[in-house]
Amino acid sequence: MQMSGHYADQAAGLQRIAKPHPVRVIAVTSGKGGVGKTNISVNLGIAMAMSGKQVMLLDADLGLANVDVMLGLHPKYNLSHVISGERSLEEVIIEGPAGLKVVPASSGVKQMAELNPLAHAGLIRAFSELSHSLDVLIVDTAAGVSDSVVSFSLASQEVVVVVCDEPASITDAYALIKLLSREHGLRNFHILANMARGVQEGRELHEKIVRVTDRFLDVNLDYMGLVPFDEYLRKAVQKQRAVLDVYPRSRAAVAFNTLARKANGWPMPQNARGHLEFFVERLIHSGKTEPCLVV
Repeated sequence: MQMSGHYADQAAGLQRIAKPHPVRVIAVTSGKGGVGKTNISVNLGIAMAMSGKQVMLLDADLGLANVDVMLGLHPKYNLSHVISGERSLEEVIIEGPAGLKVVPASSGVKQMAELNPLAHAGLIRAFSELSHSLDVLIVDTAAGVSDSVVSFSLASQEVVVVVCDEPASITDAYALIKLLSREHGLRNFHILANMARGVQEGRELHEKIVRVTDRFLDVNLDYMGLVPFDEYLRKAVQKQRAVLDVYPRSRAAVAFNTLARKANGWPMPQNARGHLEFFVERLIHSGKTEPCLVV
């Protein structure tokens, strides 16, 4: 006998309760501003959503947010209203292209840029209260080595460091990796080369950083891949649209789909790591064997 839509929804909801769904959490960060980090976050999120995943994008550049600007969205509320207690996290979420859920932040609000680690921890914990069925959370951090970058990177399972072929970008990426590894114990990072002029340049960028980290740090730097220099990417930014949305056949769009497939293939962690993490309860509960109900 076929269940009605109402009872099917109830059954699906009960299944989610019985076996919580772990969420893959990816921080996208960079040592230096201006390397295209937010553009990477937005388009990677949309590419993963287009692949069938339920994806949420957190704009964690709390004082200089621009995910909403990049997508031409006009949120009524943002994370500043959550921090002040005026709105819940659930109430500020808006929808972007391909069903991407966006958690917008504020821009030009000094207090948001100066939040302390305790406030960051409260925000991270608030995600555990969300009722959304999610597969992926992408965290677009601020650039640099601020407290917020550290808090959100540590609370994520995967850390993607965006670099481009500029000495300052490479130096600052190394400084960020050094801070997160030496002072906070992170060992695994993914290097993503942006605005690369070719496959060779992307790999050489990765190798430049690896040569230094191999000498001075105990870390593993995976080469995630590259996004090529593409005029269509700039045109999409001017239109306040994602390149995947307006120029789906462009070289940049093809690259984002490749990166999404790679990220989808990363293994899910089996255990919590002992410090504050996004959706840690879902990760813990998903590993437990639930008793079967015999009807």
